[in-house]
Amino acid sequence: MHRVAIVAQPGIRAFDLAVITEVWGPDRSRTGVPPFELRRCALEPGTAISLPGGLTLAPDRGLDWLDEADLVVVPALAEPCDPTPEPVLAALRRAHARGVPVAALCAGAFVLAEAGLLDGRRAVTHWWLVPQLAARHPAVLVEEAPLFVEDDGLWTSAGVASGIDLCLHLVREAHGAEAAAAIARSMVTGPFRSGDHAQYLDRPVPAADRTAEALAAVRQQALRRLHEPLDVATLARWAGMSPRSFARHFTASTGTTPHRWLLSRRLDEARRLLERTDHPVPEVARRAGFASEVTFRQHFGSAFGLSPRAYRTAAANAPITGDSVRNGS
Repeated sequence: MHRVAIVAQPGIRAFDLAVITEVWGPDRSRTGVPPFELRRCALEPGTAISLPGGLTLAPDRGLDWLDEADLVVVPALAEPCDPTPEPVLAALRRAHARGVPVAALCAGAFVLAEAGLLDGRRAVTHWWLVPQLAARHPAVLVEEAPLFVEDDGLWTSAGVASGIDLCLHLVREAHGAEAAAAIARSMVTGPFRSGDHAQYLDRPVPAADRTAEALAAVRQQALRRLHEPLDVATLARWAGMSPRSFARHFTASTGTTPHRWLLSRRLDEARRLLERTDHPVPEVARRAGFASEVTFRQHFGSAFGLSPRAYRTAAANAPITGDSVRNGS
């Protein structure tokens, strides 16, 4: 996934454009990030495109470049229901037909839906726009909770900052955890939030600074001790809370349960160890904190569609694409 195409059209949101450009635009080869070729593709290349806020964008490629891209990214329109020209929709349909991942940020889901690509498929958008997307495109299986979802190579994300999460996740799938983490560090953002995080929290983040600081300290300590047999009772003891109270505060603060958070972090560490070390699989399982190799294999295969050994082979011999992870190739 080295050739990345931005689908540029009048009215796209400058924030989405900036996120895509920041993730795939700079040369970070000195930090181990592979080089990317990022192109801004439009119906009329060379003609300036107006963006909200008085900005303009100069496209450098036509829509035919989508036929050469490894990844197509669709920024949101400031007015989600504005029509997209048919040639743009047709180019998106062609890209998806040839198996290229197509990702839409925020209200970019409306563009994919207009192209008919999301009919019968799961999709997400900003929580505020969920009813509008569902009403306008009733064939789309609209979800309102996740930060991002994937269905048949079509990625959609929730609002604003979740676009960063999706872009980093795509880098992570294609080029590994180390590349995504290096980009995240340069952007001064968190390296990983799984798509099943809640878009927003039913309860506000705990107001007491001491509670918030305690939860943050627990997460940091857990990351340093993933190899240990951690459970909710242990984490609660570190925070000075009862397990029930800790689980409630943790979920309110992060949007996920302590158990799911721990599992995600352990899978994250396992991928890093498989990519960057030659430790045997049982040792990887132990260092990532899984109770047994069998348990590790079950969780890893369920999450990524590959065995740990197959994942390591793919990481060593070729870039790992989203399709290869899902299909086990």
